[in-house]
Amino acid sequence: MSRNGNIKWMTDIEKSCLLTNFEKRRWVRGTEDDWNFYWAGVYNFRTIMSPESGYRLAENQIINHFPNHHELTKKDLMVKNIKRYRKEFEKEKANGSERALATEAKFPYLDFVPTTYTLPGDYNLFTEEFRKNPSSVWIMKPTDKARGIGIFIINKLQQIRKWSRDTKFQQWSYANCKDTYVISRYIGNPLLIGGKKFDLRMYVLVTSWRPLIAYKYKQGFTRFCSIKYTSDVDNLANTFMHLTNVSIQKYGEDYNETNGGKWSLKNLLLYLRATRGQETVDKLMNEIDSIIVHSLRAVQNLMTNDRHCFECYGYDIIIDADLRPWLIEVNASPSLSATTASDRLIKHSLINDILNIVVPDEFPE
Repeated sequence: MSRNGNIKWMTDIEKSCLLTNFEKRRWVRGTEDDWNFYWAGVYNFRTIMSPESGYRLAENQIINHFPNHHELTKKDLMVKNIKRYRKEFEKEKANGSERALATEAKFPYLDFVPTTYTLPGDYNLFTEEFRKNPSSVWIMKPTDKARGIGIFIINKLQQIRKWSRDTKFQQWSYANCKDTYVISRYIGNPLLIGGKKFDLRMYVLVTSWRPLIAYKYKQGFTRFCSIKYTSDVDNLANTFMHLTNVSIQKYGEDYNETNGGKWSLKNLLLYLRATRGQETVDKLMNEIDSIIVHSLRAVQNLMTNDRHCFECYGYDIIIDADLRPWLIEVNASPSLSATTASDRLIKHSLINDILNIVVPDEFPE
């Protein structure tokens, strides 16, 4: 059967970039009991694939997540796995591993995650680090939430103690703490454009973990804060200055609905070439490639490899004033909402390219 055959699709994310791509291929809507291609949100995927459900994917079914994607997309696990990978990688290099030395030659940038601890488990380690530099600023995030929910910035230990009291976590232990948080050293010198902080969203498609097969989408975009940045600690609570999430910025008085507070990756690179030079931009993009390759390899052997699965990851990267990229997080279900015409084009093209790669010509026969 060709790609234009009667593939039965299902989704719990009714976004135009998905629906128009299904329709142009003349796919038909399936049911929960009869489908070939499923684009599922993370929580629905967990329900479908939970051990309790006993569900097994058939030969003619493809779904858009790997069973244990959280090894990369849950903030605390991502940090833990990358830390472990770096230790193993350094050990392999010391032992003269040809594979490790070849990887380092091509992708030398390894120090790309800000110093991070998991709370409550690493609370004592964190306080020890904090006291070495009491004027440092840290950002605290729930490990399993998105869209900027539950994030706050601190520069005093008592702010954490107050938070733990307010959230009834008087005793810091895993036994009585339902939610875990990561606390990371805040990138206090972000690259600013027009005086505003931004982050970079990149898309990476993984179709296999063993062997590792991944594709970096050429298009991406930046998300700008709506208020000019200052490192003044009196402004640490101003989310419109510090958090780039559109779900937060769209409520700000200075939010630009026309461009959605976004630049395309193409426009960012044009700006950087003009202000920093081609050589500097090439180095930046090579380091971003290193971030992608090393982060994927950090979890490669942990992932359940299933040929019925693929995953599109949303990488969030902050570039500092020295043009050094930092990995902030990896999203398992990056937003497919479009806030601008440019957004719609990028995401429609993204889904089109993903479907062309993951759906074989003969599928579902």
